This record gives sequence, C-alpha cells and structure tokens, in this order.
Amino acid sequence: MKILHAVESYFPAVGGMQEVVKQLSERMAEHGFDVTVATRKHEARDFSEKSGVKIIDFDISGNMVNGIIGEKDKYEQLLLNNDFDVIVFFAAQQWATDIALPLLDKIKARKVCVPTGYSGLYLPEYKAYFEDMKRWIHNFDMNVYLSDDYRDINFARSCGVSKMMLIPNGASEEEFDNKSTIDVKKELGIPDDHFLILHVGSYTGAKGHNEAMEIFYRSNLKKTTFLMIGNNYEAFKKHNKFSLMFFLRKVLARYKDNKEIIFSYFPRPFTVAAYQQADLFLFPSNIECSPIVLFESAAAKLPFLTTECGNAAEIIKWTEGGEALKTIKKNDGFVIADIDASVKQLEEIYLNKSKRIRFGQNGYKNWKLKFTWEKISSDYVNLYQQLIKQRS
Repeated sequence: MKILHAVESYFPAVGGMQEVVKQLSERMAEHGFDVTVATRKHEARDFSEKSGVKIIDFDISGNMVNGIIGEKDKYEQLLLNNDFDVIVFFAAQQWATDIALPLLDKIKARKVCVPTGYSGLYLPEYKAYFEDMKRWIHNFDMNVYLSDDYRDINFARSCGVSKMMLIPNGASEEEFDNKSTIDVKKELGIPDDHFLILHVGSYTGAKGHNEAMEIFYRSNLKKTTFLMIGNNYEAFKKHNKFSLMFFLRKVLARYKDNKEIIFSYFPRPFTVAAYQQADLFLFPSNIECSPIVLFESAAAKLPFLTTECGNAAEIIKWTEGGEALKTIKKNDGFVIADIDASVKQLEEIYLNKSKRIRFGQNGYKNWKLKFTWEKISSDYVNLYQQLIKQRS
C-alpha cells in the first residue's frame, strides 16, 4: 500500500498536528507500508527520509482565504501524477489541503480528510470558504473526525455527509511507558518539596498561558512551581518580563507563598519527563480541536484541569483522567476559563491528593486500553485498506 500524508508542517517542526502525522507515518512505515509525507520546507530539515518515511517538502505557505504563495504547481503535480493508493489531508484551512480541494475529482487515489476542527468556521472571512466546503466535503472517500461532537463533525452532519468516522488522538506508549532518567526538579533547581504544575503548549496566544498564570497567582497554593513548556517562549517571556504588573506579582508570589513560574522550551525527552514527574497539568486553552496534551497527561498518570476547549469534555469522559474548569464559551468558537471558579478548583485539587491519584490511575488505564498510537495507527491502516478494497 502506497500512502501519502499531506500536512502543512512536519518534523522537525513540533506541534500537535506534526506529532499526529509523525506517529502515524512512522508506525505505518515500520509495518512495511510505503509512506510519504508532503509538507513545507523547514530550515532544520536536511534529510528526505526519516524512520522509513519519505519526505517531499515544498516552499509553500498560506491558505485559500489568506492567499497561497510558493511552489503550488509542483505540489499539484505530486497529487495528480503519482500512483498513491491513499492520500490523507490533515487539517483544513492550510495549503496542503486547500490546494487539493478544487482538484479532488481529478485525484485518482482514495482521498481522506482529517479536518481537525475548522477553527475558522465562525469567522466572517471564511464564510465563502465554508460555503464551498459544503460541496468539496462530498468529494472525499472518507472524513475522519477526532470527536463525535465538535464543530467539524457537526458541520459535516449538517451537509448530509455519510462518509465519516471517528478516530481519536492519543499518546505514545514508547514515550510514556518508559520512566525517564531525567530529574526535572534537579535540572531546573526546583526544591524537592515543591508541588509541580505543568502546562505544555506553543506560545501562540491561544493556549491559555495568561489565564493559567492568573489562576496560579491568585490561588492560595504554597511551595509550588508552575512549569510552562512551549515553542516561541522567548517572545512570550519578553512580553511578560517587561510588564510591571507581572513583575510585581511574580516577586510577591515568590516571597509571600514561595511560588515560581518557569517559562521555557525543552527537547521532547525533557517534556515527557516533566509529564511523568509533575503533580498536576493545568490547561486553560482558548481553542483546540482534540488536545493531544490531555491524552499525554493520561498516559503519564498526571491528573489534569482543562477548559472545555475542543473536545476536552469528551476526553474527560473517555479517560476519567481529570476534570473541566468552569468555562465561558464565546460566539466565535473560542473559550476562556472563569478565573474565580478556576482558582477554587485548582486549590481544591491541590489539597485533594486522593482525587489526583484516582484521576492519574483512571487516565492511564483508559489510555492504555484505547488511546495508544499503536491502536490508533492500526485503525487508520484498516480504514485505508477498506477504501482500497471498495475500489477493487
């Protein structure tokens, strides 16, 4: 079986979508399938194959609404003039999917779309895009959704789409079933008796970093360190470092309650160690599709508090690994944590060790049973094989 996974960016770029496609592609290649990833060029990618996965990269950026620039024709030729059995487009509203949309009826391979949320569905500039999507969506042989109740799957239902199925996100057993030898507290100079809270997410302005800090600083927690790991942290840190209010609150928290916040970016092994050694995961994100970090928390036996971003409420039900912060839902699809209520929830779980242990045990058990990448990649392979069989 010859497979093409099309995604806006790929390893060594990091992020949720990149991790999904990397996990699926490498596992399929390991099982003997011919897997290629089509993606954007990256300054640190000096290879055309990794872990058995071939990588074809293009100097392209943008999307259909904001404009696409670069090697569009070259990418179109890859889609139209190759003998792939299956082509899978990961995430709408980006060039790797958007270029293909008007070409779907000309692409010979079986075509799968994993739209990952339609973040622009309620934005006025995307109105025409989603009007056209009502037609394009029927040209895929299958539409895969990460949730059974989110804007993308509900949009598909409103369009009368019958070719759709649910395959959730997950976390890697190779990473989380092996105990890290990295001592996070020792490496960062965190006192051994500190309660360690973790947040993992790129500093995009939409992962709830500001709300997380507000909740943390307003809480009555003592001897606690809040570790925030993510890309682009230097810009975020600089912005907050020069805020007088932030500086004063940081100093006050340090001397009044022995509380500290650490912002940084670390390589993946350190991040996994942080998951395994933290006491709580705090994730008041503003917008998601299906946050992988919650599955990773469950895999690390780490209890979590999260806004009802994306399908977080569904993940809570599936994993039983945490609970939802009181969440204010906005008309544009974004959400925000109710700060006052969230402070109380953070304080409650901080004091309730038995609850944290229960969440950790439940999360791990349910992740191991249903949400490992090995199981999820197998679900994708079965789908691809069924689509090819239907054609024959």
